[in-house]
Amino acid sequence: MQIELLHQPGNSAARFVLAPGESITAESGSMIAMSDALTLTTTTHKRDAGSFFKAIKRMLAGESFFINHYTAGPAGGDVFLAATMPGDMLRYDLRGENLIVQSGAFVACESSVDIDLGWQGFKSFFSGESIFWLQLKGAGPVILSSFGAIYPIEVDGEYIVDTGHIVAFQETLNFNITKAGGSWMTAMLGGEGLVCRFSGRGTVWCQSHNAQGFGQALGPELTPR
Repeated sequence: MQIELLHQPGNSAARFVLAPGESITAESGSMIAMSDALTLTTTTHKRDAGSFFKAIKRMLAGESFFINHYTAGPAGGDVFLAATMPGDMLRYDLRGENLIVQSGAFVACESSVDIDLGWQGFKSFFSGESIFWLQLKGAGPVILSSFGAIYPIEVDGEYIVDTGHIVAFQETLNFNITKAGGSWMTAMLGGEGLVCRFSGRGTVWCQSHNAQGFGQALGPELTPR
């Protein structure tokens, strides 16, 4: 399998070149185009192994109920995928560990990677973010997307990140959701509210823009029909 990230960082797309018999799993609605040598199947979980419960869990994390599987025939083939929001893409190769992914950031992965649901507590709900995340487990490449630029922060100790700017982080990190600043007054007046305090050693990938903040800023400027 070959993966090429195109048009980075502002309008990224991913091209997957599949050898005969290879397969990838992708978020519903992410396809731009594909060769007619590929077979597309849609399930609620793994290829040839749908799971209604897993699909419900993904929906709670902000993902689609169905996921698509692209499989190459005897001649191989390629498929182009993109995210809904404009921005960058990241390739991460799982090697038997878990990667925690924020809602909406998942684009695609090798079919051997398992997609499950994680829980980040009710405090996240009050910050305006999803109270669930995706857990990607296993071995193989994963493609994630961001709103705007994407960049890593290496944590060794403690680090604070706004919840709306988190794309993904390694499971080696612990975290708790807390107020920004020393008091609730500071947190509210400063416009930050609740943030995620990471501890331990590992990587957090952040995005430069906050989709919720962008929507709040753009909304008043839209002309009603």
